[in-house]
Amino acid sequence: MIDAVVFDLDGLLLDTEQLWDEVRERLVRERGGRWHDRAQADMMGMSSKEWSRYLHDELGLAEPPEELNRLVVERMEGRYRRQLPLVEGAVEAVRRLAERWALGLASSSNRPLIELALELMGVAELFRATVSSEEVDRGKPAPDVYLEAARRLGVRPENAVAVEDSASGIRSAKAAGMGVVAIPNAHFRPPDEVLQLADVRLESLAGLTPNAVESASSRP
Repeated sequence: MIDAVVFDLDGLLLDTEQLWDEVRERLVRERGGRWHDRAQADMMGMSSKEWSRYLHDELGLAEPPEELNRLVVERMEGRYRRQLPLVEGAVEAVRRLAERWALGLASSSNRPLIELALELMGVAELFRATVSSEEVDRGKPAPDVYLEAARRLGVRPENAVAVEDSASGIRSAKAAGMGVVAIPNAHFRPPDEVLQLADVRLESLAGLTPNAVESASSRP
């Protein structure tokens, strides 16, 4: 039985993975850091505490992690307000599933960015619980953010289905014991061995129907 559906945000509802990459790379280069080709993949799924520490420790920025976090979030907020990078069909998919189930959100994004995005999408009132990985001990692929979403929703993790796009997110939701619908990110497609962990695989949000969600729950 499904009691709730828990959405990811970046890369699933918002086309932001490359935007995060652009904003952090520009900051690193402006401040004289050491950007490299692995940086985006390394930081994908990290909580803000983790990636801001990575900018400081691994990429050589002198500012303390807390200040780096503030600078990146400030720049991301400005980009959202100018033009929110919505994935096609995102609002419709959220509204479609909200008619059947309680909704949660489990995101690696910062709390201010989660709230701003949902407000600009016009769906904030449809989410009963939202969790940022900065509010738990470990970011994805650890299960913490999904377990906390289930706790705030008041449901057992095994009675929830997660909708994810990334390798770290799929691993996180599966580790939490949830069914998983995977809609692979076109820019950073998860490896096939990770996609095989998902219970249902879709090509776009257009296919995210109640039947697809129920199939994720019913797979052995």
